Amino acid sequence: MSIPTSSIEQVIPGQGAMAQPAAVKKAKRRRFRFVANKKAATGLVVLGIYLLFAIIGPWVAPYDPNARSNALVQPPSADHWMGTTHLGQDVFSQLLTGTRSVIFVGFFAGIVATVLSVLIGVTAGYVGGKTDEVLSALSNVFLVIPALPLIIIITSTLESAEDWLIALVIGLTSWSWNARVLRAQTLSLRRRDFVEAARAAGERTWRVIGYELLPNLTAVIASGFVGTVIFAVLSEITLAFIGVTSATTWNWGTILFWAQGQQALAQNAWWWFVPAGLAIAVLGTALSLINFGIDEFVSPRLRSMGETKIKTVSGRTARMRIGFTPVLSKESNR
Repeated sequence: MSIPTSSIEQVIPGQGAMAQPAAVKKAKRRRFRFVANKKAATGLVVLGIYLLFAIIGPWVAPYDPNARSNALVQPPSADHWMGTTHLGQDVFSQLLTGTRSVIFVGFFAGIVATVLSVLIGVTAGYVGGKTDEVLSALSNVFLVIPALPLIIIITSTLESAEDWLIALVIGLTSWSWNARVLRAQTLSLRRRDFVEAARAAGERTWRVIGYELLPNLTAVIASGFVGTVIFAVLSEITLAFIGVTSATTWNWGTILFWAQGQQALAQNAWWWFVPAGLAIAVLGTALSLINFGIDEFVSPRLRSMGETKIKTVSGRTARMRIGFTPVLSKESNR
């Protein structure tokens, strides 16, 4: 005897013929939940624009960033959209050309630091024993080393500190904190039932780590990567601003270095340093928004923020937000 699907739907809501399409739609929504997050989407769009400028910037720059002209310290105009420097160099061309160096150093250093933190942190947390003690001691040593002064010493002793070398030094000195976080998370996960089941089934160590642990650490790894990129970008700009790296290799820190050295602020040449400062601020904001989006994506409590509603006596609706207690006026309770 067959039971009509409509009857099943009446007895058990959400079951029957309409259940499968609804489940499929819900699964698809979960896949794109991170992109649907307004903070993450905004950060990804802005970061995509920066990546585009990093790729095509030197080709679409209207002038050679080193080319001199007779237009000395000129404000923005139709010929020079962001004005000129004390040598008549186009600031807009310098900004576009310098974007590639900033993005390259940030992402290369982020990749190096993330790979090291995953290898050391996850290995220490999962294997344990003497291996954990040695790797934890190594992480603690790098954790207390002042990264920026060490980077300054290393890069200043080199004859030509190129972008890849600066990124490598930053990556090798900024992995320890993320490694400690991953170690703590791995210690929490390695005794879970699904990991114990994989061990009992005879799975190899690399397979347990790759297929059971790392998928559950993806958000932590991504958040650490974004944080390292922010640190690497600020470190490279700081090195260029204080004159440690070459003053002829253009990045946003180099622009600020020449602007500070030629007293741009005293000359009221705001166009010389404001665009570079805004570029740094917007990039940092975009990366922070992506980081916030990751946090909300992995945290059910943050994900449901603003979705809980209560009704007042008068029938009006108020949203409950984390960290805020809704205060209803007397008129709304009437």
